[in-house]
Amino acid sequence: MLNIVVFGANGGTGRLLVRQALDAGHTVTAVTRHQDAFPIAHENLTVLAADVYDPNAVDSAVAGHDVVLSALGVPYGRKPISVYSTGVANIITAMDRHGIRRLVCVSSSATDPATRYHDTGGGFFFEKVLKPIITKTMGKELYADMLRMEQLVQQSDLEFTIVRPSGLFETPGVTEYVDAAIELPERFTSRADLAAFMMRLGEGTEYSRTSAAVATVSTHPRVIDLIRQEALGRS
Repeated sequence: MLNIVVFGANGGTGRLLVRQALDAGHTVTAVTRHQDAFPIAHENLTVLAADVYDPNAVDSAVAGHDVVLSALGVPYGRKPISVYSTGVANIITAMDRHGIRRLVCVSSSATDPATRYHDTGGGFFFEKVLKPIITKTMGKELYADMLRMEQLVQQSDLEFTIVRPSGLFETPGVTEYVDAAIELPERFTSRADLAAFMMRLGEGTEYSRTSAAVATVSTHPRVIDLIRQEALGRS
């Protein structure tokens, strides 16, 4: 069994990661700024209050672990965003200091400029209206910082995997999902599937030193629900 630290543990994906890791028998440290608000309690769980902007706090959180999983997330906004790049820079420094090799971090299928605007077959409204609004306006600052994060990770000597889900939505549990290097044509990824894929990566060496896409194929959200979710900025 592994000793796993999860950053962004109190977000929608982070909580699922923590729960799935505990269910698999691992020892988990959940890192969050809001320790008192964390809803999971378990004998193999430590909830640690720390801010990823604080390098000393990140160093203390990383020490002694086997695997680092980053599910950092912030809402869309027009102001500059730096939590991804600054947070992961501090995580990389701490991992190097403590000799920890395996890093799995969440990015997005919309991050890479080379694949951001490929046609997923989602129809006129999705491809020509919704996706440009998200990628070019609402999410412009967020995706720019995700790209900076990816570049930092790729320049490191770690055994990393950058995970690129598509539009995130909720399912009651893990469903049928697909994964592939770099990108997939599918439009949506359930958070439960994203967490399951990240756990699978953290427990092994698949997609080492590259990016991997993950998408849900057995069910899809309604587009109107996705719009509401993005408008609310859920991480």
